[in-house]
Amino acid sequence: MQRLSINSIISKIEAEEIFHAVSDDYSFTLKIDNYVPYVCGAVHDGHQFRRALWDKCLHTEYERWYEEDPETKNMVISHPILIAGCDSRFEYDLNRPPEEAVFETAWGKELWKEPLSDKEKAQSLQKHNNFYKVVEALISKIESKFGVCIVYDMHSYNWKRWDREVPTWNLGTSNIDNERFGDQVESWRQMLAGIKLPHGIKQTASENNTFYGNGYFLKFITKNFQNTLVLATEIAKVYCDELDRIIYPEVVVAVEEQLRTLLPKHAEAFYNTFKLNV
Repeated sequence: MQRLSINSIISKIEAEEIFHAVSDDYSFTLKIDNYVPYVCGAVHDGHQFRRALWDKCLHTEYERWYEEDPETKNMVISHPILIAGCDSRFEYDLNRPPEEAVFETAWGKELWKEPLSDKEKAQSLQKHNNFYKVVEALISKIESKFGVCIVYDMHSYNWKRWDREVPTWNLGTSNIDNERFGDQVESWRQMLAGIKLPHGIKQTASENNTFYGNGYFLKFITKNFQNTLVLATEIAKVYCDELDRIIYPEVVVAVEEQLRTLLPKHAEAFYNTFKLNV
């Protein structure tokens, strides 16, 4: 893996180079093993938290981890194109627009002992801005090469905080063109529902049950690229004990192994359906 500037990463994408990179500020990673008409994203996988902000934050490392999406990158690690955040959403949230990306309050809690300075906020927002420059270059390249693109926007959520039964998988579709892409949403939901998990973990998949696909990653791509479908795909944190912070690696591996087959199968069907219609 290379440490590269944003301009170097974009240049490599434009030249259709194969590469693995971390941004030169270590805020995100991008790997491209092959140029294919689908992309995987894990914007909330990151846990890094800038040292200069430690003493200002009201929250423990565990409390930050609880709100992040650990292991979502590993669930799609085998796929040819994968972009993932390295930083905690407590510093800045890649799934919020720039004006909302640095939280003052979140999840009903104050975040900071004292307000962040404009300089501190600007440093975080620069990383947010750099990430989306690369996202724009990446999706632009895929659309120009293949005509269409599908993005699997991977997240997780804390199912134990809900006071009702919630699905193992949730698809948030309120901000995509469901008239055009509804069949692809449903086929993806059915594939997720068929995944087998160890220990008798209940396996269900729903649409707009717990979250609705309101994230900025989805909205940014959908707004800027008319032939790209983003599937906001959330797994309940059945792959860990979210209260005791224990990861169940056998569950993560089971998800990864099955998505290794199911995801490209779904992406191929999407491509074959829409490639001649653009």
